Amino acid sequence: MSHSLRRFVPILDWGRQYDRKALSNDMIAAVIVTIMLIPQSLAYALLAGLPPEAGIYASIAPIILYAVFGTSRALAVGPVAVVSLLTASAIGQVAEQGTAGYAVAALTLAFLSGGFLVLLGVLRLGFLANFLSHPVIAGFITASGILIATSQLKHILGVSAHGHTLPEMLASIFAHLNEVNWITVLLGVSAAGFLFWVRGNLKPLLKRLGTGPLLTDLLAKGGPVFAVVGTTLAVWGGGLAELGVKIVGDVPQSLPPLTMPGLSGELVGALLIPAVLISIIGFVESVSVAQTLAAKKRQRIDPDQELIGLGAANLGAAFTGGFPVTGGFSRSVVNFDAGSETPAAGIYTAIGLAFAAVALTPLVYFLPNATLAATIIVAVLSLVDLSILKKTCGYSRADFIAVAATILLTLGMGVEVGVASGVIISVLLHLYKTSRPHVAEVGLVPGSQHFRNIHRHEVETIPSLVTLRVDESLYFVNARFLEDLIQSRVTDGCEVQNVVLMFSAVNAVDYSALESLEAINARLKDMSIGLHLSEVKGPVMDRLKRSHLIEDLNGKIFLSQYDAWKELTRAPVPQAAV
Repeated sequence: MSHSLRRFVPILDWGRQYDRKALSNDMIAAVIVTIMLIPQSLAYALLAGLPPEAGIYASIAPIILYAVFGTSRALAVGPVAVVSLLTASAIGQVAEQGTAGYAVAALTLAFLSGGFLVLLGVLRLGFLANFLSHPVIAGFITASGILIATSQLKHILGVSAHGHTLPEMLASIFAHLNEVNWITVLLGVSAAGFLFWVRGNLKPLLKRLGTGPLLTDLLAKGGPVFAVVGTTLAVWGGGLAELGVKIVGDVPQSLPPLTMPGLSGELVGALLIPAVLISIIGFVESVSVAQTLAAKKRQRIDPDQELIGLGAANLGAAFTGGFPVTGGFSRSVVNFDAGSETPAAGIYTAIGLAFAAVALTPLVYFLPNATLAATIIVAVLSLVDLSILKKTCGYSRADFIAVAATILLTLGMGVEVGVASGVIISVLLHLYKTSRPHVAEVGLVPGSQHFRNIHRHEVETIPSLVTLRVDESLYFVNARFLEDLIQSRVTDGCEVQNVVLMFSAVNAVDYSALESLEAINARLKDMSIGLHLSEVKGPVMDRLKRSHLIEDLNGKIFLSQYDAWKELTRAPVPQAAV
């Protein structure tokens, strides 16, 4: 079997070493994750504005396809809060919720997202995700968590409300406060309070009671199931649906159907940009989780193959009645902590969810929407991390501005504007930082051959010699900055006779930067000042030799900065260098 085939279909690799121990660990992990996923899948379908069964459908075929094509052994793929919110925002602009067109738009969004991810993976363009800075991603996820929690308040209160931004949602909720159903409030608040208590207190309590580790994990992760069972029984036994409590109602008792996304030009055009944004956000979130979990077991993932795995999962969702999916943080951590050994755990989870879709859906008829809303609120509030503002404010003003802008734009103008602005801000932040490369004027550390920043260390300098250490690669964005810096330095005084550019940290010089170096050389030559280079890396020198700079250089190229110092200053050799 060829190595390239195993690379594109990782199941052919890990599947060859699959043994009984891995089977046992994967089965246990699958049971725990399945218990967690049943209420979570229903809840995220509600968040996306889709029928509850869509959440289960989106958790079956995508998990299996990721297990075949993905490289992470712990990542659990399916509906997640942020992607569900993005889905609702995107398709809410092209179709009315509850209509057949809305469901078709969700399928189309998953299809476009999957196709885009697979294309990136085949072209090995996973590095593009690096253009989203972590602070911006953290700001977007924090704002999305606030939006998601706010969007679910209408279900907790039992009122009709709408809106895609925080001001719209709050205004709509306040406008409908006279419609509050207090029985729904009691159910929702009780479920949320119980879930918060379970998250922080149930596992320690069970350990104190001497419960075994496996049973403790099952009961702790099954908190949402207990909330679902308790509130469903309360609605059924008390006839609360007749008192205005909104319930899930009929859920089809079947396996995922074969579906076809809509491919009309108008629909594809309307959803293409949202699909790209959802793909980028989903991939960044997924690969971050996968890399973190892989590192704990000294495993590795292939980001480009992850694109193919996630793309296949989304294509699977498009043809089986789902909506866009990605790797979820909470379920992946649960999968990892439960002892998952291989992606086969995901396949067993899919089997468990398929059984639930066939046999258990009638049991959720009286499940109140308020309970699903409580499940979402408790899950997404863990995503809200406003401390990122304080952290970035104290560390980097540029990062703080980027985070604050992303949060405010997401809350005030919606998730699509927020994620688009996050991408733009990340790129602009990168360009801003690289447009002002760190260039230090250096001098000789006494008694050594080392050179350090003259503003940080006690070093030797010669008025006739200026040495500038360039600490970044030179390209079109920052080339002019170096021109201006040298010009201002040599015009400050008339004693400068030589300028040395220390290129020890320069890994590349593009054509724009080459032209700037040629301009610097010509300008210094007119001023009777020599321009020299030192410590130029081999690949950079190979590129420079293809130009006229080397032969036109108004100076020399030195192997080391110390060689340049000795020749240009005629200084005695320090004792330590003899």
